[in-house]
Amino acid sequence: MSEHTRWSHTLPVLALAWAVSFCTPGPVDQEHLEEMAREALAQIEGTIAIAGLEQEVEVLRDRWGVPHIYAQTVDDLFFAQGFVAAQDRLWQLEMWRRVGEGRVAEIVGPGAFERDRVARLLRYRGDMEAEWTSYHPDGERIITSFVRGVNAFIEHSRENPPVEFKLTGIQPEPWSVEVPLLRMAGLPMTDNALGEMRLALRVGQVGVEEANRRDAPDPWQELRVPEGLDVGALPDTVLEIIGAAYAGMPRPPLVEPYRSPAAASPAGRGDAGSNNWVVAGRLTATGAPILANDPHRSIIVPSLRYLVHLNGPGWNVIGSGEPALPGVAIGHNERIAWGLTIVGIDQQDIVVEEVNPQNRNEVRWNGSWEPLRVEFDTIRVKGEDPRVVELKFSRHGPILYEDTVIHRAYAFRSVLAEPGTAGYLGSLRVDQARNWNEYLEAMKAWKVPSENMIYADVDGNIGWQAAGLTPVRDGWYGRLPVPGTGEYEWRGFLPLERLPREYNPARGFIATANHNIMPEGYEPPLGFDWASPRRYLRIVDVLSAGGDFDVEDYQRLQLDVYSSAAARACATLQTWTATTDATERARRMLVEWDAEIDRDSPAAALYHAWRDTLDGRALREATPGALRDSLVELALAAAVGRLEAEQGTDWTAWRWGPMNEIQFPHPLGIPAFELPAVGRSGDRTTVNVAGRSSGASFREIIDLADWDRSVATSTPGQSGQPGGPHYGDLLPLWAEGRYFPLLFTREAVEANAAHRLVLRPPPR
Repeated sequence: MSEHTRWSHTLPVLALAWAVSFCTPGPVDQEHLEEMAREALAQIEGTIAIAGLEQEVEVLRDRWGVPHIYAQTVDDLFFAQGFVAAQDRLWQLEMWRRVGEGRVAEIVGPGAFERDRVARLLRYRGDMEAEWTSYHPDGERIITSFVRGVNAFIEHSRENPPVEFKLTGIQPEPWSVEVPLLRMAGLPMTDNALGEMRLALRVGQVGVEEANRRDAPDPWQELRVPEGLDVGALPDTVLEIIGAAYAGMPRPPLVEPYRSPAAASPAGRGDAGSNNWVVAGRLTATGAPILANDPHRSIIVPSLRYLVHLNGPGWNVIGSGEPALPGVAIGHNERIAWGLTIVGIDQQDIVVEEVNPQNRNEVRWNGSWEPLRVEFDTIRVKGEDPRVVELKFSRHGPILYEDTVIHRAYAFRSVLAEPGTAGYLGSLRVDQARNWNEYLEAMKAWKVPSENMIYADVDGNIGWQAAGLTPVRDGWYGRLPVPGTGEYEWRGFLPLERLPREYNPARGFIATANHNIMPEGYEPPLGFDWASPRRYLRIVDVLSAGGDFDVEDYQRLQLDVYSSAAARACATLQTWTATTDATERARRMLVEWDAEIDRDSPAAALYHAWRDTLDGRALREATPGALRDSLVELALAAAVGRLEAEQGTDWTAWRWGPMNEIQFPHPLGIPAFELPAVGRSGDRTTVNVAGRSSGASFREIIDLADWDRSVATSTPGQSGQPGGPHYGDLLPLWAEGRYFPLLFTREAVEANAAHRLVLRPPPR
C-alpha cells in the first residue's frame, strides 16, 4: 500500500482505529475505550454559558483545528484562551501543572520524588510586582484571566472530564495564578549545569587537557580549574539529581479494569535542531519579506506546541505557543512577524558551598559564615507516608545536595531566580510590538529561553536580535563548578544592546540554526556549546543563490534533506576499490548517491547502517592507507549484512524510513489511542532535522505581502482528546511534508470555519 493510500484510508478513523490489532489488558475492549473517549469530548460547537465572562466571545476553529478567538475585552480574550486550551489539552495541562508544582510523586510513586523536590526548590520566591510587570505592563491581569479560563473549563467538565482522568482516577484540580510562572519548565531551557558537572567529572578522570580536548569548546580556550575547587571531590549525586529533573514524565497507573504496566513517557526535550530565516523583499516574488521558522522539540502526543489566534482590543496575533501559557510565542500580528531558535546562553552554574562543620545551616562567604534560608515542605508519595523535606537556599540559589562528610553543599545558580524568567512569557510584549524599535524594547523582557529572534515587518524591514538574560561573570567563564566563597560571583546581566543583532543587512537575508552566532572576538563568550554549522551553511547556500523566493521555496528548504556530512563521508570511498563483490557494490552505491537522506532511499539506508557500524575511535587512530580502508570495508560488509537481515536481499527495496521511524503512543500507553508511526526523511545533519523522537513538530512560513498566504504545519493535531476531530488530523499532512494555511483575516477564517462556539456569561 502506498503512503498516500495508507493515509487516505486511515484518515476518517485516524484517532482511534489504527491500533485494531492491539488489545487492552483486562476485560475492557477497544470499542469500550473508544466510546469512553467520545463521551468525554469537549463541546466545540454551539453555546456555553460560563461564569467569569464579561461579554460574549466567539471561537471559530478552522478545518485544521486552530481556534480563532474574537473577544470584546482583554480579560475575556485571555479567559477564552485558557478555556479553549483546556478544552483541547486538559490532561496535558494537568500533568504540566503537577511537574511544575512538584506533585508528580503523589500519583506515580517514589520514582518521581527527586523531580518533585527540585521543582519545589526552583519555585520563584522573589518580588511579585517585578515578576508580573516583566512579562507585560498588564501581566498580572492577563495571566490571571488565562488561569480563570482554565479553571472555568475544569469546573465545566467536572462531571465528565477527558477520558484520561477516568482511566487514572485523577481529578483535575484548579490552577493558582502562579502555575504559568512555575520555573520547572525553564530548567532544560537554561542549560549548562549538566555540562559543567560532566566536564568536571571528566577532568577528575582524564585530566584537564584531555577533558578539554574532548569537550571541544567553541570558541577554543584553555580550561582552568577554579581556584579552590577540588574536582576529585565532586559527587555524581549532583549529576543524578539534575538528570532526574530532566527525565521523561512517568505514566500514572490506570485504575481497574484498565490497569497495565506503567512506563515512562517520552522525555520533554529532544535533539536541538531549530532553523529560522528571513528574506528581504528584493529577494522575494512578492516584493515583501517572507519569514520561516521550524523550532524543534520532542515530538509527542499531544504536541508541545499549540496554535491559536487572539483577536481583541489591542490584540490581533496568531501563531504557536505553549498550551499552558497565555499569548503567542512564535507568529505574527498585523504589523510584524517573528520566529526563534535557541541561542544557548549559559544561564546556569553549580556553586560549591563550604558548610560550617559546627552549623549545617551556615556557609562561608567573603571570609565569614552566612546563614542559609531554610524552609520545610511536605511531598506526598503514592504508596508511602508523606515525606517532609528541608529546602535550603544560599545567596547563590537552592541547595541540590549536601555532603555531610566533607562539609560541602551544591547550589544551583540560575537566572530562573530572577523576575520575568518563566519560559516564553516574554512573548506577551512581542505580541503587541508594531515596529523594530518596539520589538527591541520587547526583547528586553525576553529572558528565558535564550533565543535568536528574527523579525520582519510590513514596511519591508528585516532583523535579528539574540535575546536572553545573560549573566556577567567577571574573569571566569562558567564552564566548571565554582566555589561559593565570594571569588566567583555574577556581576549583573548584559544589556540587550551588547548581544548580537542585525538590521537590514546588505546581503538581504538573515538565518540562524543554533550555530555559533558570536562575531569574531566577541567577549565574553555567551557559551561554548553550539550546534554544528552544517544546517546554517546549507540554508545560507540556498538563500545566497538569490531569486524570487516564495512560500513554496521556503517549504522545500524547511524539508531539505541534503546532508553535507554524508556527502563528505561518501567522498572518502572514491579512492579505493573493495575486495569483495558485495562490498564493492555497496561502495559504488554510496559514491554515486546524491546524499539526500530521503525515507525511500536505499542508499540513505546503507549510509546510516554503515555509519552506525564504523568504530569512530578506531578510525581516528588508524593512519590513512590499507588499515583505514580495511576498517571502512568491514563496516560496509556489516552494514550490508544488517540490511539484508532486516529488509531483505533485494537492495533496491531497502528504505531509510523504517530505520528512522517515530512513534506516536498515547501519553498513558493506551493502544486504542495510538497514532500511526511515521518513517521520516532527514537525519540530525539535515535542515529537516529528524531524530528518533524529535524534530519540527511545528513550522511556520509567513508571507508579509498577504498574511493569508502564510502556512504552517503541526503534529499530530491541535487536540489531545482521543476520538476528537483534531486529535490526529494533522499527522497525515506532516508525514507527507504538506502544510495548511495559517489564516488571519476574518473573511478567510469564516470561509474555512469548521466549528463555531459561542462563550457567553450566564443569564442574570
